Amino acid sequence: MHRGEDAQKPAFARYVGIDYSGAATPTTSLKGLRVFLAQGDRLPTEVPPPPSPRKYWTRRGIAGWLGAALTEETPTMVGIDHGFSFPLAYFEKYRLAHNWPVFLDDFVQHWPTDEEIYVDFVRCGTVGAGAARQGDAHWKRLSEKQVGAKSVFQFDVQGSVAKSTHAGIPWLRALRLQLGPRAHFWPFDGWQIPPGRSAIAEVYPRLWSGCFDRANRTPDQHDAYSAAAWLSEADRDGRLAACLTPDLTAEEHAAAPIEGWILGVTT
Repeated sequence: MHRGEDAQKPAFARYVGIDYSGAATPTTSLKGLRVFLAQGDRLPTEVPPPPSPRKYWTRRGIAGWLGAALTEETPTMVGIDHGFSFPLAYFEKYRLAHNWPVFLDDFVQHWPTDEEIYVDFVRCGTVGAGAARQGDAHWKRLSEKQVGAKSVFQFDVQGSVAKSTHAGIPWLRALRLQLGPRAHFWPFDGWQIPPGRSAIAEVYPRLWSGCFDRANRTPDQHDAYSAAAWLSEADRDGRLAACLTPDLTAEEHAAAPIEGWILGVTT
C-alpha cells in the first residue's frame, strides 16, 4: 500500500459511501439512492441531490456529482454498493478477453442501461441485446462466495444486487472515461493506489453496518453512512491499507482484477 510505514497517516481526505438502486430509469428520483460523505475524521453526513423538483438522487445525478468531485485535487475513497464486474464463468461463456475495460465496453453494447430505460426492458428484450449476454444465478464471483453475497445474476429476490449491478456498470464506464488517471478503480487498475489518487471500490455494507449505531437513519441511509464511516476510520487505523492488499489464494489473486473484489473480504 502507498501509505508507507506510517499506518496512522491517512491516504485519503474524503470518504464517500453510496447505497445504490437499479430501480426505474437513470433519471428517476429514487429513495434508495443515498450518498454520505466524511471529511477527514469527521462523522459522515448525507449529501443531498442538487436543488430540483426531484427529492432524491438519480443514477445520472450521482455519476455527475462523483465525476465533478473526483476532478478536484482531494484524494477521495469511494465505496459503491453494487457489483463492478461478473464471474469468470461469464467471460468464458462469451469468450471475452480477461480485461475489465473490454468487459465494460461489451456490457454497454448489450445492456444500455444508462439510457432512459428500465433494466427490465433489456431483460425482456424490448431494447438492447440482453439475451446475448445473460448470466446464471448460480454463478458467483469468488468474493461473493467468501462473504455469502447473492450472485450479480440473481434477480427478483430480497437483498438482490443484480438490478443495481446491471444499472450501475455503465456509469462506472462513464466515470472511467471521464476521469482517466484521476481515479483508480480498485482492484482492476492494480492493488496499490498511487499517492494522492482518488479510488473507487465495490463495498458490501453488511460487513460494517452492525458496527455503527443506526440512530434515525433508514436502512439505505445507514448502509451508505456505514460505508463512509468505516472507510474513514479504517484509513486512520491501518485496516483500509490491509484490505486494499488482501491476503488471497493464488486463484483469488488471479481472478480479482477481472471479476472484481469486495473491499474488506479476505480469505
